[in-house]
Amino acid sequence: MDKQLELRLRHLFSRRKDVAEKRMIGGLCFMVDGQMCFGVNNSGLLVRVGPQSRKRYLTMPHVRSMRFAGKALLGYVLVEPAGVKTDAALKRWVERGLDFATTHPKKKAASPKE
Repeated sequence: MDKQLELRLRHLFSRRKDVAEKRMIGGLCFMVDGQMCFGVNNSGLLVRVGPQSRKRYLTMPHVRSMRFAGKALLGYVLVEPAGVKTDAALKRWVERGLDFATTHPKKKAASPKE
């Protein structure tokens, strides 16, 4: 996994109270208000952008379809390391993911089982 990219993301999220980290999908995911929004794995940065925006972003350099278990994740793109090389580029991708995340209601915490 790209530990440096993880650190860069943590720095960007350091002042946010709505971001949590969780290990899943073969990497580290960053959850925003309970919704999976970003991930870091050996291939780069996973960004949740939604199915409609995904089509547009797939035309950009260093962006490809995110696949998991042989299937494309339709609301996500994978940004290769070259696409987030600079802090400005990473910040743009974070803004895109956060823009999509704000269109979804917060997830409620799971109720404890009795």
